[in-house]
Amino acid sequence: MTDAPRKRGRPRAYDPERALARARRVFWDVGYASSSLDELGAAMSMNRPSLYGAFGDKEALYLKTLEGYRDRSLAALQEALDPDRPLRACLAAVYAKSIEIYLAGERGARGCYLIGTATSESVEHPAVRRILRESLRDFDSAIEDRLRLAAARGELPPQADPEALARLASAVMHSLAVRARAGEPRGTLEAIARSAVEVIRGAEKAGGARNKMNHRDTETRRRHRGSE
Repeated sequence: MTDAPRKRGRPRAYDPERALARARRVFWDVGYASSSLDELGAAMSMNRPSLYGAFGDKEALYLKTLEGYRDRSLAALQEALDPDRPLRACLAAVYAKSIEIYLAGERGARGCYLIGTATSESVEHPAVRRILRESLRDFDSAIEDRLRLAAARGELPPQADPEALARLASAVMHSLAVRARAGEPRGTLEAIARSAVEVIRGAEKAGGARNKMNHRDTETRRRHRGSE
């Protein structure tokens, strides 16, 4: 008499996005190097075989969390840079949202996931360096596109450099992330953000003043020619 074939248990259903979010929390709190597969598996409610089968090894899992964070951050950035709002409101929204994220964390302010973890791992992991570099480029490009639109609408002077201003705006975000993780209070971060907005708007104000001066010079020359 042969044994009847055993029925295989139904594989555990899991939500990949939720599992990645839980892994990201572990990496964010303790770092890539200090996190263990046992700790990650416990947070994700997955055993090692299931974790490997779904996401690969530890580095592959980490890369997936970086890419997911990058994609969500870029979408949030583009939403804040709503072309239907004035430039000042857009920049203020970008920094306000960033500060909210940077100050969150069960163990304390965690800053930015990319800046806080990928900068240290990029030295030994070329794939991490690539994602970090591409992410910074994407953030810069999103801000630059909005600044070019602002220049076309007259919110910035013709001689303004949208690329340089975008990198400045992006650099302020990264600085806020580091300062938040270092324990700087919300008030300090918000003051830095307000100053950054005013610096960029300074180009806008300068452009407006130069446009008015050019208009007055044109009118003066026109009146002078009419009196000749």
